[in-house]
Amino acid sequence: MSDLRRTPFFERHADHKARFVDFGGWQMPVQYAAGIQAEHRAVRRHAGLFDVSHMGEIDVRGADAVAAVNRLITNDLEAIADGQALYTCLCRPDGGIVDDLVVYRFGRERVFICCNAANRAKDFAWISAHLEGAVAEDQGDAWAQLALQGPAAPALLQGLTSTPLADIKRYWFAEGMVAGVPALISRTGYTGEDGFELYLPASQGGAVWDALFAADPALLPIGLGARDTLRLEMKYALYGNDIDDTTTPLEAGLGWVVKLKKADFIGKSALEAQKAAGVPRQLVAFVMEGRVPARHGYAIVDAEGAPIGRVTSGGPSPSLERNIGLAYVPTGQHAVGSPLRVEVRGRAEAATIVKAPFIQPGS
Repeated sequence: MSDLRRTPFFERHADHKARFVDFGGWQMPVQYAAGIQAEHRAVRRHAGLFDVSHMGEIDVRGADAVAAVNRLITNDLEAIADGQALYTCLCRPDGGIVDDLVVYRFGRERVFICCNAANRAKDFAWISAHLEGAVAEDQGDAWAQLALQGPAAPALLQGLTSTPLADIKRYWFAEGMVAGVPALISRTGYTGEDGFELYLPASQGGAVWDALFAADPALLPIGLGARDTLRLEMKYALYGNDIDDTTTPLEAGLGWVVKLKKADFIGKSALEAQKAAGVPRQLVAFVMEGRVPARHGYAIVDAEGAPIGRVTSGGPSPSLERNIGLAYVPTGQHAVGSPLRVEVRGRAEAATIVKAPFIQPGS
């Protein structure tokens, strides 16, 4: 792994006995000594800390940066206020998803974008090529990013900042100091639990990591393994698995971030046409009836064994203690309660489509 990139927290991961994997060209912790299930439950019951410094950050500035970015995304930046963020898709002209993003509106002249780690270079190139009336700057290497998630997260973080966290509502953000370090504090999340993302200067992030663990001995570091099980229980899409440039937001159940009534944006015509014609497939949530897990890429088959869809994500749910998954199936076969047949090593295993999310977190 000597050629992989490392985040500013690499040595701290090693101190916590992390097991590392290659994730999009980054040497990232997949789990720590406690194990994936313990990390998962820590986030659901108390709090966990994620290093997400591998994510990309793009700063867009111009006389009307809001309008410039709004032409690129499916959601509507004009519909939110300064200090708010939104989740959105960045689409190609054919409606395929370039990436899913969180976009922060600082004001009409500045928009800040967080994108997926594996798509950092691709997204910056796409945005730069299609941006009109503003300039994009790749700031990915300037930032460290930590995500503190779980029911204990607000009280824990409040002890390290004078910024009133109760004033930061869901999908809002503020600038302040955390453990003496300047930070962008946002309240979005990828687990279904309450929590905050801390964007920190890359050279100073370690001080915040240390302060958080010093403040709460029960806090656990969380690796990519538990990050995946947590987001799967909420049916949060993972780019490269559940969505990519061959899927549209309408097929992926992300129609709520597609604002077809706003002014023109890249992909609007294709999405309008798909909506009018009828979406051909749907991303559904399912539970396996037996003890065999479904995995990414497994086929969904009909009664004769012919493929009709595919599993995009799957595995054990620590909260439900059952095997769960997401899959694309033809429209008309996507109703909650409908049976599915998942081909596992040449054998069709029974599953049932369920309503998402799989759980309702207590927080």
